[in-house]
Amino acid sequence: MKNMCIGDKLEIQCYKHNKKVHRAWSEAIVLDIKKDYIVFGNNKTLVTESEGTTWRTKEPAIMYFFRNKWYNVIAQMKKDGIYYYCNIATPFIIEENTIKYIDYDLDLRIFPKGEFKILDKLEYEYHKNKMGYSEDLDIVINNALKELIEEYKSGAIMFSSKLNKEYLATYMQLKKELENSNFN
Repeated sequence: MKNMCIGDKLEIQCYKHNKKVHRAWSEAIVLDIKKDYIVFGNNKTLVTESEGTTWRTKEPAIMYFFRNKWYNVIAQMKKDGIYYYCNIATPFIIEENTIKYIDYDLDLRIFPKGEFKILDKLEYEYHKNKMGYSEDLDIVINNALKELIEEYKSGAIMFSSKLNKEYLATYMQLKKELENSNFN
């Protein structure tokens, strides 16, 4: 995808270290393109798991994919506040209109009142042993988790509720325009 533009629709594929697709989302609409990251939005998006089961996301989400950081951030715009689901993962690539990254199990969950929790430590240890994560990779992953927590504590841009609400408004407007253009 050479000239990505605001409003473009992509898919998302999440892989595991063994290069197998773990999960795929049918839609991500480009909301903003920055030097170091791209912001996407989606809502009630079809998700396909590796074994073929499907489900839909429940609420709008604003997603930050970074070019050089080992994590991505999803702001889940729920009725009772913004929840953040942060994946420790490789920087993204885009191939064939699809955002692709490798997920490394560890997640950071941030709740509307500000508390946070590190998730999936056992899954990380299991996959680290099963798939043979190298010592260097283990260091990169753990450093990424520390960096992500520091970014959250310091109020990094992707954790701004004001900005995420603005992106949500942009997403809703773009979605409306896309739906109207499909009827003409």
